[in-house]
Amino acid sequence: MMLHKLLTRYGPLICGGLLAGLAYIPGGTGVATEPPPAHLREHAITIDATNLVPPSWWQVPGVTPSIWASDPESLDAPKTSERRELRLKPGKYKFVSFTFDFPFSVTRDGVLEFSTSLDQCIEGRGTRTLTVRCKRTYPHGGERDAYYDQTP
Repeated sequence: MMLHKLLTRYGPLICGGLLAGLAYIPGGTGVATEPPPAHLREHAITIDATNLVPPSWWQVPGVTPSIWASDPESLDAPKTSERRELRLKPGKYKFVSFTFDFPFSVTRDGVLEFSTSLDQCIEGRGTRTLTVRCKRTYPHGGERDAYYDQTP
């Protein structure tokens, strides 16, 4: 009961003090004006899966809506018929479609990295655009399947 009275009476003052403490930057003006550190900076990364025939949906878990949890008629996930720009921080991600998925990462410089084993189907290493050209990564014997040379 006593704690309740204290919080009721001094709660706003305590919260205000906490917020003021969070806003304080030693040696600064009290306002954060510097850009965030490299590991927290978001980068504009474009996902281009427009080469996939027929059109479908894709996701980057934790960033875009899931392709598994919704009715196709009302699905909010990105469609392969459109390019989509995502704001991604440096780190590891995964492109997921109904037929295959693969990991990729965004470096601190804001460029894409992924395994060279994906080179037949994925383009964009060292750039800010991830281009997905195949619906599946097998059974490639060193040559791209003619199936993927179709136009959407």
